[in-house]
Amino acid sequence: MRKVLVIGLGKVGSLVGTLLSKRFEVTGVDKAQPAVPLPFQVIDGNVTDDSFLDKVMEGFDGVVSCMPYNLNLPIASRAHKMGIHYFDLTEDVPTTSAIREMAKDARSVLAPQCGLAPGFIGIVGMDLAKRFSKLRDIELRVGALPRYPNGLMGYSFTWSPAGVVNEYLNDAEVIHNGVRKMVPSLEGIEMINIEGQEFEAFSTSGGLGTMCETLEGKADTLNYKTIRYPGHCSLMRFVLYELCLKDKRELVEQILTEAKPPVQQDVVYVYAVVEGWKDNRLEREEFYRAYHPIQIDGQHWRAISWTTAASIAAVVELVADGVLPQKGFIRQEDILLSDLFKTQNGKYFELNDPQI
Repeated sequence: MRKVLVIGLGKVGSLVGTLLSKRFEVTGVDKAQPAVPLPFQVIDGNVTDDSFLDKVMEGFDGVVSCMPYNLNLPIASRAHKMGIHYFDLTEDVPTTSAIREMAKDARSVLAPQCGLAPGFIGIVGMDLAKRFSKLRDIELRVGALPRYPNGLMGYSFTWSPAGVVNEYLNDAEVIHNGVRKMVPSLEGIEMINIEGQEFEAFSTSGGLGTMCETLEGKADTLNYKTIRYPGHCSLMRFVLYELCLKDKRELVEQILTEAKPPVQQDVVYVYAVVEGWKDNRLEREEFYRAYHPIQIDGQHWRAISWTTAASIAAVVELVADGVLPQKGFIRQEDILLSDLFKTQNGKYFELNDPQI
Protein backbone atom coordinates (compact mmCIF):
# COMPACT_ATOMS: atom_id res chain seq x y z
CA MET A 1 0.00 0.00 0.00
CA ARG A 2 1.58 3.22 -1.21
CA LYS A 3 -1.11 5.68 -2.30
CA VAL A 4 -3.83 6.51 0.23
CA LEU A 5 -6.92 8.68 -0.28
CA VAL A 6 -8.35 10.41 2.80
CA ILE A 7 -11.95 11.56 2.32
CA GLY A 8 -13.21 14.27 4.66
CA LEU A 9 -10.73 16.78 6.09
CA GLY A 10 -12.49 17.94 9.21
CA LYS A 11 -11.24 17.81 12.80
CA VAL A 12 -10.03 14.21 12.49
CA GLY A 13 -9.52 13.72 8.74
CA SER A 14 -6.92 16.50 8.50
CA LEU A 15 -4.82 14.80 11.16
CA VAL A 16 -5.33 11.33 9.66
CA GLY A 17 -3.91 12.62 6.38
CA THR A 18 -1.06 14.40 8.18
CA LEU A 19 -0.06 11.27 10.12
CA LEU A 20 -0.27 8.98 7.09
CA SER A 21 1.66 11.42 4.88
CA LYS A 22 4.78 10.71 6.91
CA ARG A 23 4.87 7.27 5.28
CA PHE A 24 2.37 7.14 2.39
CA GLU A 25 1.61 9.23 -0.67
CA VAL A 26 -1.57 10.89 0.61
CA THR A 27 -4.26 12.82 -1.25
CA GLY A 28 -7.13 14.43 0.62
CA VAL A 29 -10.64 15.19 -0.62
CA ASP A 30 -13.08 17.72 0.77
CA LYS A 31 -15.70 20.06 -0.63
CA ALA A 32 -14.02 22.97 1.19
CA GLN A 33 -10.38 23.92 1.46
CA PRO A 34 -8.92 23.13 4.91
CA ALA A 35 -8.54 25.99 7.37
CA VAL A 36 -4.80 25.38 7.75
CA PRO A 37 -2.17 24.25 5.21
CA LEU A 38 -1.77 20.47 5.09
CA PRO A 39 1.36 18.51 4.07
CA PHE A 40 -0.38 16.65 1.24
CA GLN A 41 -2.36 17.36 -1.91
CA VAL A 42 -6.00 18.33 -1.43
CA ILE A 43 -8.69 17.96 -4.10
CA ASP A 44 -11.91 19.95 -3.98
CA GLY A 45 -14.98 17.87 -4.57
CA ASN A 46 -18.29 16.60 -3.28
CA VAL A 47 -18.19 12.85 -2.59
CA THR A 48 -21.98 12.65 -2.59
CA ASP A 49 -21.60 13.08 -6.38
CA ASP A 50 -21.32 9.47 -7.59
CA SER A 51 -19.44 10.30 -10.78
CA PHE A 52 -16.87 12.38 -8.89
CA LEU A 53 -16.41 9.61 -6.31
CA ASP A 54 -15.84 7.01 -9.03
CA LYS A 55 -13.20 9.17 -10.67
CA VAL A 56 -11.36 10.37 -7.56
CA MET A 57 -10.86 6.87 -6.09
CA GLU A 58 -9.15 5.47 -9.18
CA GLY A 59 -5.49 4.57 -8.78
CA PHE A 60 -5.35 4.41 -4.98
CA ASP A 61 -4.29 1.43 -2.87
CA GLY A 62 -6.28 2.45 0.19
CA VAL A 63 -9.05 4.83 1.14
CA VAL A 64 -9.79 6.22 4.61
CA SER A 65 -13.26 7.68 5.09
CA CYS A 66 -13.51 10.34 7.78
CA MET A 67 -17.03 11.25 6.71
CA PRO A 68 -20.18 11.15 8.86
CA TYR A 69 -21.51 7.61 9.33
CA ASN A 70 -24.37 8.07 6.85
CA LEU A 71 -21.98 8.81 3.96
CA ASN A 72 -19.64 5.86 4.38
CA LEU A 73 -21.50 3.11 2.56
CA PRO A 74 -21.12 4.43 -1.02
CA ILE A 75 -17.39 4.88 -0.43
CA ALA A 76 -17.03 1.37 1.00
CA SER A 77 -19.03 -0.09 -1.88
CA ARG A 78 -16.74 1.49 -4.48
CA ALA A 79 -13.62 0.41 -2.59
CA HIS A 80 -14.95 -3.15 -2.56
CA LYS A 81 -15.67 -3.02 -6.29
CA MET A 82 -12.25 -1.55 -7.13
CA GLY A 83 -10.29 -3.83 -4.80
CA ILE A 84 -9.05 -0.92 -2.66
CA HIS A 85 -8.35 -1.30 1.06
CA TYR A 86 -11.04 0.55 3.02
CA PHE A 87 -10.99 2.03 6.55
CA ASP A 88 -13.49 4.19 8.44
CA LEU A 89 -14.45 5.49 11.89
CA THR A 90 -18.15 4.61 11.95
CA GLU A 91 -20.00 3.67 15.12
CA ASP A 92 -23.12 2.91 13.11
CA VAL A 93 -24.11 -0.76 13.35
CA PRO A 94 -26.20 -1.01 10.12
CA THR A 95 -23.35 0.53 8.11
CA THR A 96 -20.87 -1.94 9.56
CA SER A 97 -23.21 -4.86 8.91
CA ALA A 98 -23.52 -3.87 5.25
CA ILE A 99 -19.74 -3.54 4.91
CA ARG A 100 -19.26 -6.92 6.56
CA GLU A 101 -21.58 -8.51 4.01
CA MET A 102 -19.49 -7.01 1.18
CA ALA A 103 -16.32 -8.41 2.76
CA LYS A 104 -17.37 -12.01 2.13
CA ASP A 105 -16.01 -11.83 -1.43
CA ALA A 106 -13.65 -8.85 -1.04
CA ARG A 107 -10.30 -8.71 -2.80
CA SER A 108 -9.10 -6.09 -0.34
CA VAL A 109 -9.41 -5.22 3.35
CA LEU A 110 -12.67 -3.72 4.60
CA ALA A 111 -12.04 -2.33 8.09
CA PRO A 112 -14.73 -0.09 9.58
CA GLN A 113 -14.90 1.01 13.22
CA CYS A 114 -11.19 1.93 13.46
CA GLY A 115 -11.52 4.94 15.77
CA LEU A 116 -11.53 5.26 19.53
CA ALA A 117 -14.83 3.53 20.37
CA PRO A 118 -15.38 1.34 18.50
CA GLY A 119 -11.75 0.71 17.75
CA PHE A 120 -9.03 1.27 20.31
CA ILE A 121 -11.20 0.39 23.32
CA GLY A 122 -12.04 -3.00 21.80
CA ILE A 123 -8.36 -3.72 21.16
CA VAL A 124 -7.61 -2.86 24.80
CA GLY A 125 -10.53 -4.92 26.11
CA MET A 126 -9.55 -8.03 24.17
CA ASP A 127 -5.92 -7.66 25.27
CA LEU A 128 -7.08 -7.86 28.89
CA ALA A 129 -9.53 -10.69 28.15
CA LYS A 130 -6.81 -12.90 26.68
CA ARG A 131 -5.04 -12.97 30.05
CA PHE A 132 -7.80 -15.14 31.55
CA SER A 133 -8.58 -18.84 31.15
CA LYS A 134 -12.28 -18.12 31.81
CA LEU A 135 -14.09 -14.79 31.59
CA ARG A 136 -16.79 -13.34 33.81
CA ASP A 137 -17.22 -9.58 33.17
CA ILE A 138 -15.87 -7.14 30.58
CA GLU A 139 -16.73 -3.48 31.08
CA LEU A 140 -15.42 -0.87 28.63
CA ARG A 141 -15.72 2.88 29.20
CA VAL A 142 -14.65 5.89 27.13
CA GLY A 143 -15.33 9.59 27.58
CA ALA A 144 -14.32 12.54 25.39
CA LEU A 145 -14.95 15.60 27.55
CA PRO A 146 -14.04 19.25 28.01
CA ARG A 147 -11.29 19.41 30.59
CA TYR A 148 -12.87 22.47 32.21
CA PRO A 149 -16.65 21.99 31.84
CA ASN A 150 -19.29 24.64 32.31
CA GLY A 151 -23.07 24.61 32.20
CA LEU A 152 -25.48 21.87 33.25
CA MET A 153 -24.59 19.58 30.33
CA GLY A 154 -20.84 19.68 30.98
CA TYR A 155 -20.07 18.91 27.35
CA SER A 156 -18.70 20.31 24.10
CA PHE A 157 -18.96 18.86 20.60
CA THR A 158 -15.31 18.20 19.83
CA TRP A 159 -16.48 15.16 17.84
CA SER A 160 -19.15 14.70 15.17
CA PRO A 161 -22.55 15.92 16.46
CA ALA A 162 -24.26 13.51 14.04
CA GLY A 163 -22.29 10.61 15.50
CA VAL A 164 -23.08 11.60 19.09
CA VAL A 165 -26.82 11.86 18.42
CA ASN A 166 -26.74 8.57 16.51
CA GLU A 167 -25.12 6.67 19.36
CA TYR A 168 -27.53 8.22 21.89
CA LEU A 169 -30.61 7.15 19.90
CA ASN A 170 -29.74 3.67 18.59
CA ASP A 171 -29.96 0.63 20.85
CA ALA A 172 -26.74 -0.81 22.28
CA GLU A 173 -25.66 -4.44 22.00
CA VAL A 174 -24.50 -6.15 25.21
CA ILE A 175 -24.01 -9.56 26.77
CA HIS A 176 -26.06 -9.71 29.97
CA ASN A 177 -26.39 -12.82 32.13
CA GLY A 178 -24.63 -14.70 29.35
CA VAL A 179 -27.19 -13.67 26.73
CA ARG A 180 -26.46 -11.37 23.78
CA LYS A 181 -29.19 -8.73 23.56
CA MET A 182 -30.03 -5.12 22.73
CA VAL A 183 -30.63 -2.48 25.41
CA PRO A 184 -31.74 1.17 25.08
CA SER A 185 -29.04 3.83 24.95
CA LEU A 186 -29.07 6.53 27.65
CA GLU A 187 -29.93 3.80 30.16
CA GLY A 188 -27.96 1.72 32.67
CA ILE A 189 -26.52 4.80 34.32
CA GLU A 190 -23.72 4.27 36.86
CA MET A 191 -21.35 6.50 38.80
CA ILE A 192 -17.57 6.35 38.29
CA ASN A 193 -14.84 8.03 40.34
CA ILE A 194 -11.64 8.77 38.41
CA GLU A 195 -8.80 10.23 40.48
CA GLY A 196 -11.26 11.95 42.82
CA GLN A 197 -13.54 13.31 40.08
CA GLU A 198 -17.07 11.92 39.86
CA PHE A 199 -18.52 10.97 36.47
CA GLU A 200 -21.54 9.12 35.18
CA ALA A 201 -21.52 6.41 32.51
CA PHE A 202 -24.44 5.07 30.47
CA SER A 203 -25.10 2.79 27.53
CA THR A 204 -24.58 4.11 23.99
CA SER A 205 -24.64 2.21 20.72
CA GLY A 206 -21.79 0.97 18.58
CA GLY A 207 -18.91 1.16 21.05
CA LEU A 208 -18.32 -2.60 21.14
CA GLY A 209 -18.19 -3.11 17.39
CA THR A 210 -18.39 -6.88 16.82
CA MET A 211 -17.21 -7.93 20.30
CA CYS A 212 -20.58 -9.29 21.47
CA GLU A 213 -20.63 -11.76 18.61
CA THR A 214 -17.00 -12.69 19.19
CA LEU A 215 -17.45 -13.32 22.93
CA GLU A 216 -20.96 -14.74 22.94
CA GLY A 217 -20.98 -17.83 25.17
CA LYS A 218 -17.60 -16.87 26.67
CA ALA A 219 -18.54 -14.07 29.10
CA ASP A 220 -21.41 -13.45 31.49
CA THR A 221 -21.26 -9.67 31.04
CA LEU A 222 -19.93 -7.44 28.27
CA ASN A 223 -20.96 -3.83 27.89
CA TYR A 224 -19.78 -0.43 26.72
CA LYS A 225 -20.73 2.87 28.33
CA THR A 226 -19.92 6.48 27.56
CA ILE A 227 -18.41 8.62 30.33
CA ARG A 228 -19.89 12.08 30.94
CA TYR A 229 -20.03 14.63 33.74
CA PRO A 230 -22.98 14.04 36.13
CA GLY A 231 -26.37 15.19 34.86
CA HIS A 232 -25.60 14.92 31.14
CA CYS A 233 -27.64 11.79 30.52
CA SER A 234 -30.88 13.10 32.03
CA LEU A 235 -30.58 16.33 30.03
CA MET A 236 -30.11 14.42 26.78
CA ARG A 237 -33.13 12.24 27.56
CA PHE A 238 -35.10 15.45 28.14
CA VAL A 239 -34.02 16.90 24.77
CA LEU A 240 -34.55 13.74 22.73
CA TYR A 241 -37.63 12.24 24.37
CA GLU A 242 -39.52 14.75 26.52
CA LEU A 243 -39.18 17.44 23.84
CA CYS A 244 -39.87 14.76 21.19
CA LEU A 245 -36.87 15.74 19.08
CA LYS A 246 -35.59 12.22 18.50
CA ASP A 247 -36.98 12.20 14.95
CA LYS A 248 -35.44 15.59 14.13
CA ARG A 249 -31.77 14.67 14.20
CA GLU A 250 -30.50 17.51 12.05
CA LEU A 251 -32.28 20.05 14.24
CA VAL A 252 -30.84 18.49 17.40
CA GLU A 253 -27.34 18.50 15.88
CA GLN A 254 -27.68 22.18 14.98
CA ILE A 255 -28.96 23.19 18.41
CA LEU A 256 -26.29 21.26 20.31
CA THR A 257 -23.42 22.37 18.07
CA GLU A 258 -24.36 26.04 18.45
CA ALA A 259 -24.91 25.67 22.19
CA LYS A 260 -21.77 23.65 22.94
CA PRO A 261 -18.98 24.45 20.44
CA PRO A 262 -15.62 22.64 20.56
CA VAL A 263 -13.05 23.53 23.23
CA GLN A 264 -9.29 23.45 22.78
CA GLN A 265 -8.57 21.80 26.14
CA ASP A 266 -10.29 18.43 26.23
CA VAL A 267 -9.53 15.07 27.81
CA VAL A 268 -10.20 11.50 26.68
CA TYR A 269 -10.67 8.86 29.37
CA VAL A 270 -10.16 5.24 28.40
CA TYR A 271 -11.02 2.66 31.05
CA ALA A 272 -11.40 -1.09 30.69
CA VAL A 273 -11.87 -3.73 33.38
CA VAL A 274 -12.03 -7.50 32.94
CA GLU A 275 -12.77 -10.09 35.61
CA GLY A 276 -12.31 -13.81 35.30
CA TRP A 277 -10.34 -16.81 36.39
CA LYS A 278 -6.62 -17.56 36.17
CA ASP A 279 -5.60 -20.97 37.45
CA ASN A 280 -8.95 -21.27 39.26
CA ARG A 281 -8.46 -17.92 41.01
CA LEU A 282 -10.87 -15.04 40.41
CA GLU A 283 -8.85 -11.98 39.38
CA ARG A 284 -9.33 -8.52 37.87
CA GLU A 285 -7.30 -6.65 35.23
CA GLU A 286 -7.64 -2.95 34.46
CA PHE A 287 -6.44 -0.45 31.84
CA TYR A 288 -6.77 3.28 32.45
CA ARG A 289 -5.42 6.29 30.58
CA ALA A 290 -6.30 9.99 30.49
CA TYR A 291 -5.22 11.45 27.14
CA HIS A 292 -4.76 15.20 26.68
CA PRO A 293 -4.09 17.48 23.69
CA ILE A 294 -0.65 17.20 22.14
CA GLN A 295 1.49 19.05 19.62
CA ILE A 296 2.12 17.32 16.29
CA ASP A 297 4.40 19.11 13.82
CA GLY A 298 3.99 22.28 15.84
CA GLN A 299 0.19 22.26 15.73
CA HIS A 300 -2.20 21.79 18.66
CA TRP A 301 -4.51 18.76 18.33
CA ARG A 302 -7.37 18.03 20.69
CA ALA A 303 -7.30 14.72 22.57
CA ILE A 304 -10.36 13.36 20.76
CA SER A 305 -8.83 14.26 17.39
CA TRP A 306 -5.45 12.64 17.86
CA THR A 307 -6.68 9.52 19.68
CA THR A 308 -9.18 8.86 16.88
CA ALA A 309 -6.74 9.70 14.08
CA ALA A 310 -3.83 7.76 15.55
CA SER A 311 -5.98 4.67 16.01
CA ILE A 312 -7.12 4.46 12.39
CA ALA A 313 -3.69 5.45 11.07
CA ALA A 314 -2.13 2.62 13.09
CA VAL A 315 -4.55 0.10 11.57
CA VAL A 316 -3.62 1.34 8.09
CA GLU A 317 0.04 0.76 9.00
CA LEU A 318 -0.66 -2.78 10.22
CA VAL A 319 -2.38 -3.66 6.94
CA ALA A 320 0.44 -2.09 4.92
CA ASP A 321 3.01 -4.07 6.92
CA GLY A 322 1.18 -7.37 6.40
CA VAL A 323 0.61 -7.80 10.14
CA LEU A 324 -3.14 -7.94 9.49
CA PRO A 325 -4.91 -9.93 6.75
CA GLN A 326 -4.80 -8.49 3.24
CA LYS A 327 -8.44 -9.04 2.38
CA GLY A 328 -11.83 -9.41 4.02
CA PHE A 329 -13.41 -7.93 7.12
CA ILE A 330 -11.13 -6.98 10.02
CA ARG A 331 -12.58 -7.04 13.53
CA GLN A 332 -10.97 -4.60 15.94
CA GLU A 333 -10.69 -7.25 18.65
CA ASP A 334 -8.46 -9.32 16.34
CA ILE A 335 -5.81 -6.57 16.43
CA LEU A 336 -3.14 -7.11 19.08
CA LEU A 337 -2.55 -4.15 21.37
CA SER A 338 1.18 -4.92 21.33
CA ASP A 339 1.20 -4.71 17.52
CA LEU A 340 -0.66 -1.41 17.57
CA PHE A 341 1.81 0.08 20.08
CA LYS A 342 4.68 -0.84 17.74
CA THR A 343 3.36 1.25 14.86
CA GLN A 344 4.47 4.80 14.21
CA ASN A 345 1.05 6.16 15.13
CA GLY A 346 0.13 3.65 17.83
CA LYS A 347 3.05 4.94 19.87
CA TYR A 348 1.11 8.13 20.57
CA PHE A 349 -1.06 6.15 22.98
CA GLU A 350 1.94 5.64 25.24
CA LEU A 351 2.61 9.36 25.62
CA ASN A 352 1.96 10.68 29.10
CA ASP A 353 3.06 14.31 28.76
CA PRO A 354 0.29 16.38 27.12
CA GLN A 355 2.91 18.91 25.94
CA ILE A 356 4.87 16.42 23.80
